[in-house]
Amino acid sequence: MKLVVQVKLLPTAEQTAALRLTLHACNGAANDVSAVALGTGVSREYALRKHVYAALKARGLGAQAAQHVIKKVSDAYTTLHANVRNGNLGPAGGRRRVKAESTPISFRPDAAQPFDDRCLSWQHDQQTVSIWTVAGRVKNLRFTGSPEQLKTLRAHRRGESDLVHRDGMWFLIATCDIEEKPEFEPVDWIGVDRGIANLATTSDLDNFQGRRLLRYRRWHARKRAELQARKTKSARRRLKKRARREQRHAAQVNHKIAKQVVAVAERTGRGIALEDLGGIRDRVSVSRHQRATLTSWPFHQLEQHIRYKAKRAGVPVLLVDARYTSQMCPRCRHTERANRPTRDHFRCRRCGLAGPADVVAAVNVRNRARSVWVHVNVPDPIAA
Repeated sequence: MKLVVQVKLLPTAEQTAALRLTLHACNGAANDVSAVALGTGVSREYALRKHVYAALKARGLGAQAAQHVIKKVSDAYTTLHANVRNGNLGPAGGRRRVKAESTPISFRPDAAQPFDDRCLSWQHDQQTVSIWTVAGRVKNLRFTGSPEQLKTLRAHRRGESDLVHRDGMWFLIATCDIEEKPEFEPVDWIGVDRGIANLATTSDLDNFQGRRLLRYRRWHARKRAELQARKTKSARRRLKKRARREQRHAAQVNHKIAKQVVAVAERTGRGIALEDLGGIRDRVSVSRHQRATLTSWPFHQLEQHIRYKAKRAGVPVLLVDARYTSQMCPRCRHTERANRPTRDHFRCRRCGLAGPADVVAAVNVRNRARSVWVHVNVPDPIAA
């Protein structure tokens, strides 16, 4: 299983200048290679190398750096062609598609640059790296990270690492190859209901509330509206910075929730059952003031975090039908919209079962997982 670990670099002023020159040189070269690729119609890596490799070497790039620049450009055009084939850029002759196909792909001066083990080496005991730059080899470049990140980096790092400059800080994003544990046979399931007011509620009555995150995002929305009203370049830069900060905060919250859910499942030998929320934004109608909240809520991200953490622990994950989980009584199975008189409360109109609506939904998710798992594991009568 491929994971990435991000560590923060702590360069001196001299090292910072060398890193900045390197990114600018590599991305400037990438822009020239992109123009050649568009002009010649050659975008495959090995074919493109014949056209530009000598010129890149003449610019002062090392052999490995030059090859990484060519591969970065080739990958960008591969993505562009895939988007064209899939219709993501509109129909043939459309303004957006014509512009994308007629202009070379451009790279920001500070865009990320990949490095392999020939031009980047790690000294884990000293927490330093040695990295190639256009100003010569930079040694004793310090890095830092959480103990868990550093442990994963030391044990599982494989392949390339990307040098990233973001918000005035320098990072290395390393690829790690972690062996997956085989999935165990679950003794039962933990149902997880995802929502907005409560980010996740489990059938064990664990409730991960999202009110603090909701207040945080509303505060960012007010600040975003103020900056958008200014319509200046500095305001747009600050908008991008705030958006990244908000995304990192939401991701950190989802990481914490996923870690706790997977830990409980692993400790108790149970699997994790999630609602299949694919296309939820198209299926659900909400009031006007809730549209922005629904469309920006990271439902899928929480599912991704739970999935990859469960895969590392060998915990099975099962998706079940999400329809009527909050309106169906888990005891008598009576389903009616009136069973949920308010967002937070459930009361069955037939048998009188009452409780928090999110907990009832999580129990229904768990029960559906039990039924699905039994059905999947029934022996084939023909094979028998």
